[in-house]
Amino acid sequence: MKTTCATLIQKIRIGLIAAVCGCLAVNPAFAQGATRITLDEAVQMALRHNHSLQAARTLIQQNQAAEITAALRPNPTLFTDWEYLPAFTRQQDTPIGDYLQNSTEADLGLSYLIERGKKRERRLDAARSTTAVTRFQVADGERGVAFQVGSLFVNVQLAQSTLELAEQDLKSFQNTVDVGEVKYKDGGMSENDYLKIKLQLVQFQTDVQQAMLTKAQALSDLRQQLGYESVPADYDIAGDFDYRPLVVTLDELQAKALQNRPDLRAAALGVDAANSQYALAKANAKVDPTISANYSHVNGISTATWAFSIPLAIFDRNQGNIAQTRIAIRQAEEQRKAANGQVLTDVKDAYEALQESARIAQLYRTSYLDVAQRSRDISEYAYRRGALALLDFLDAERSYRATQLAYRQAVAAYLTALEQLRQAVGSRDLL
Repeated sequence: MKTTCATLIQKIRIGLIAAVCGCLAVNPAFAQGATRITLDEAVQMALRHNHSLQAARTLIQQNQAAEITAALRPNPTLFTDWEYLPAFTRQQDTPIGDYLQNSTEADLGLSYLIERGKKRERRLDAARSTTAVTRFQVADGERGVAFQVGSLFVNVQLAQSTLELAEQDLKSFQNTVDVGEVKYKDGGMSENDYLKIKLQLVQFQTDVQQAMLTKAQALSDLRQQLGYESVPADYDIAGDFDYRPLVVTLDELQAKALQNRPDLRAAALGVDAANSQYALAKANAKVDPTISANYSHVNGISTATWAFSIPLAIFDRNQGNIAQTRIAIRQAEEQRKAANGQVLTDVKDAYEALQESARIAQLYRTSYLDVAQRSRDISEYAYRRGALALLDFLDAERSYRATQLAYRQAVAAYLTALEQLRQAVGSRDLL
């Protein structure tokens, strides 16, 4: 019996282990804990799930529906009537059938408007041009969302790095407080100095709490751009928060921007759309004839009638719309030129901002970080051995924290400038 129970328990353990391994294989996030996303994953997630983008994309579908309307032909018109029906009185000696046959009038006809000047083709061209412009306008919205996601992602990285720094500082200063407590109890430090150093601990604890709050808020802001329902509430980010130099020339970036920027493509297609509207206005100036055929039965006689009518274009020849659309072509051309210059300006401004941020980050990496670290280490070493006053040690500690925080802010500024440059170029790949 004992052997049977032991065997059963062993089988249950093997089954549980297999089940857990299966869950880990199917769902890696389960194995790793909270969902962690990289910057590229965040951008792609936002492009798929951002509700503002999804709403903007419906404009393309609406314009495609407008293309269907533009391609429709006019409907024919059916008309009919039956006149002189007896309402209250009729001749008593005339049968009703004879009266309807010989004394009433019935008409049945069909008319159709014939469009001239290729109006249908011009309407369809104008609608398709509008759809093409809208596509690139929506793509330009995607470019803006990608920049917002990148900037918010950098904010989360900065908050995470600041939190790690605050936790490290708290742990290090807690050791200093512990050493001070030992020295105070051994008589090597006055009570006043011990209380001063202990009071400084609250600032480090406050820094940790503030950093935790900042990160939580940054994650929340990023989640809104990703599509609130697309990520769990306890998600986190993954990726290096560090300065990485970008080796590329301004001319290369500007040339790439002229090829990739969707707003510039939209402005160029805006000229085509304006030409399409002008062609449509000229087509609408052509008057459209109406032909009709009518069958009539009057007083026992059946007849057929054919008719043709056309407006006389004496006064209204659509002159105003033609002039307006012709001027709109010049407006679209000027807007295209302005967009071209704006693209080059955006790239140059973003490139200069990136270079300036890079120089500041390099200053900290090549000099000031090491200086602050050495100053803090020397001050701590001297203070613990009684060779440095408490206030001088606390001042060195504050300088170290300020330098570390300033470096992290410089890295964040550089990464944000990099996202700005990506937006200006219109591509995530700058190389």
